[in-house]
Amino acid sequence: MFSRLIFRVEFINRIDRYLPLKSGEEVQFSRVASRQISLLRHPKGDIRHVESEPITTAGVTARPSRWQHFALFGRTMMNDAALPLVEPEVSALSPWWIRSILIVMAFGFVMLVAMTVMGYRNAPPIPGKIVDAQGQTLFTGADISAGQGVFLKYGLMDNGSIWGHGAYIGPDYSAEALHHMGLDTADVLARQQYGKPVDDLDPQQQAGIYGQVGVLLKTNRYNVGTDTLQLTPAETLAWNQQIVHWTDYFQHPATDGGLKPDLISDPTELREFSAFVTWAAWASVADRPGYSYSYTNNFPYEPLVGNTPIAGAYLWSALSLLVLLAGIATVLLVFGKFDYLGWISRGHGLPPSILPGQASAGQRALLKFFVVVALLFLFQTLVGGALGHYRAEPKGFYGFQLEDIFPSNLMRTWHLQSAIFWIATSYVAAALFLGRTLRQRDDEPRGLAMWTHLLFGAFVAVIALSMLGEWAGMSNLLGKWWYWFGDQGWEYLEIGRFWQYLLVLGLLVWFALLYWVARPSKVANINARPIARMFLWAALAIPVFYIPALFYGASTNLTVVETWRFWIIHLWVEGFFEFFATTVVALILYQLGLAHRNIALRVIYLDAILYFLGGLIGTGHHWYFEGHNTFNMAMSAMFSVLEVVPLTLLTLDAWDFVRTTRNKVDVDGIERLVPHKWTFYFLMAVGFWNFVGAGMFGFLINLPIVSYYETGTLLTPNHAHAAMMGVFGMLAIALMVFVLRQTATEENWPGIEKYVRCSFWGTNIGLAMMIVFSLFPNGVLQLLDVIEHGYWHARSFAYLDMERTRILEWMRMPGDAVFIIFGATPLVIATFKGWLGMRAEVRTGR
Repeated sequence: MFSRLIFRVEFINRIDRYLPLKSGEEVQFSRVASRQISLLRHPKGDIRHVESEPITTAGVTARPSRWQHFALFGRTMMNDAALPLVEPEVSALSPWWIRSILIVMAFGFVMLVAMTVMGYRNAPPIPGKIVDAQGQTLFTGADISAGQGVFLKYGLMDNGSIWGHGAYIGPDYSAEALHHMGLDTADVLARQQYGKPVDDLDPQQQAGIYGQVGVLLKTNRYNVGTDTLQLTPAETLAWNQQIVHWTDYFQHPATDGGLKPDLISDPTELREFSAFVTWAAWASVADRPGYSYSYTNNFPYEPLVGNTPIAGAYLWSALSLLVLLAGIATVLLVFGKFDYLGWISRGHGLPPSILPGQASAGQRALLKFFVVVALLFLFQTLVGGALGHYRAEPKGFYGFQLEDIFPSNLMRTWHLQSAIFWIATSYVAAALFLGRTLRQRDDEPRGLAMWTHLLFGAFVAVIALSMLGEWAGMSNLLGKWWYWFGDQGWEYLEIGRFWQYLLVLGLLVWFALLYWVARPSKVANINARPIARMFLWAALAIPVFYIPALFYGASTNLTVVETWRFWIIHLWVEGFFEFFATTVVALILYQLGLAHRNIALRVIYLDAILYFLGGLIGTGHHWYFEGHNTFNMAMSAMFSVLEVVPLTLLTLDAWDFVRTTRNKVDVDGIERLVPHKWTFYFLMAVGFWNFVGAGMFGFLINLPIVSYYETGTLLTPNHAHAAMMGVFGMLAIALMVFVLRQTATEENWPGIEKYVRCSFWGTNIGLAMMIVFSLFPNGVLQLLDVIEHGYWHARSFAYLDMERTRILEWMRMPGDAVFIIFGATPLVIATFKGWLGMRAEVRTGR
């Protein structure tokens, strides 16, 4: 047992001290509603049974519950030498924390906006018309824009990609068009000069022809004054062959990545689509005026046409490593200054503000959100498994032609959208639940349950109707309304524009509800108000920074679209959603009595500084090869590498979370575990996957020189699965488990807990198996193929059809099965048991 029993005592106008309690001594705790706590101490140091000792609060006498025992004793029994002094809970932090955040955000947004404006200015031009050597019009700028619409309408960004961004089953359309353009141009030149095909030439002759191809295609013949692009005779022939190639491509599901047979058969749409990918190929090879590299910084890698890495890709990759080392050293110095900046307050327990099984009517109304969350999660995993099968067996789903009903582009759209929906819904519902905990238990806002029901109905309607619209849009059933009510076509933002407006409206209503519930003036504990303010500011950023998703349309220049798209994918998700998640975790730990207010605030402030220092300007690392200039490459490479810094610091917190899950209470002779053990287990999983997925795998593909070869290979979904599911997904599940535990009674929880336990091991082991057995090794081999044969080949069906690739694709199946059966399915059972158990408790009035 322990040699001494230590309690933290607060004196007015005096510095906090830690004093040993003598037998029968009474201590007044000003933080805990002026409770008078009488304690007895055994001569040998053991604590006597104390349930007979009452607690008096505001004149009301009550016996302590076992979770109050946990609060009062579970975190306070240790040798006083192990207890560092902690500043008083009510002391104010330095104003320079907030000032530093504002300075970092101001600088970051100024640079990000500047880079965005430069994206408009430096975007590859869309010529008014494209003509042959005789001046005859081949196609127009309107055809290119219409072809981009065809690309979006049929969900082809969820089959293949353009300039490396999109899906991975089909080809990179721009890279394949460029490669065929190079081959066709070489063949024309060979026939003109030698009278035979290029394949029949000797190596010396071929080298000469290919050298001419690079010079020919890299010469930019766009005339700004006349808004005209002129093609050479060889390029003209290559353009005509593009139509033939893509007409054939869309006829064969076995080689086009599982699209519907004859997905695009209209001659006009095929011509427009060919015009779009030809323009994308031209922009990726033609030199930017005044420079010796293309509009896309020579991406994709295609030695046939002279596309090789630019000097800046090497330079800024090397310099960014110096920035990374300096960033890590600086943050470790800050950690040393404050002795400890981790989540858990070491050795200083606080009484929890929330106890399991004590949920209000408004909080209970939120439980059905998590039933939908679990069902969407299961749906996403099933669709993901089918999607993986398209790569392993593209010629049929165990002999069944699945693409006739559920083609791969629809499945991937649903896979991404369902992930966004279930994770966001979990955050939304958990935020309202937590916001309610900040008020007195009997201070429920009138009508909260009703508004919760309405918000639930709105979310379910948007989710169901938008996903149905995506199917109808891809099936060409919506006519000209496909962009508004069907599938916008942009990866991760496929949801129709009408549903997008409703989503923004719903998020604004959610924030209004959250502010109504958790505004600082209504927070019961005055010391918690600074955390509540940060919590609300972070929540407000969710609807506000989703608005850039409305800044572009189907015909907007591709570079401009990619610029705003990553304001959402990177800045909204990896920046503001991550900041919001940090405040949520801080609030949970504070409410559970595991983190002092100032420690929680410091972590929020420090994470905000680090997130926004690297994350705002670092958004541009997605734009390396999307039509931006090298200034963007330099700035984003130097700053985005700092995003790794806060992830390396997660290891400093790891053991504290492990210890937290092992804390036990033994104040009345009965051993009890911490009530939120599995919430902390999932939070530990968040930390692990954040370091591995976002830190290790993210850093691996972040450097410009690596990204040049890697973008669009399986190393990208390797990073995405580990980071998106491992971080945001595991946190969403942690929040779900937290709410389930808070709403479940002591009698019901054991029946729920066993499924939560199974889900924890199933999701983490299954995800690890996917990565180790398939995604990572396959990604490394695909990266090697890019270097050896060019980007187009590594993204082609020829690579996917290789035996080693097939084996590695099949190796993903065990991980998928574990994840679905032992990860997602038990969560569905747990949420239904929690929801039905809660309803039964309400009906019986318990």
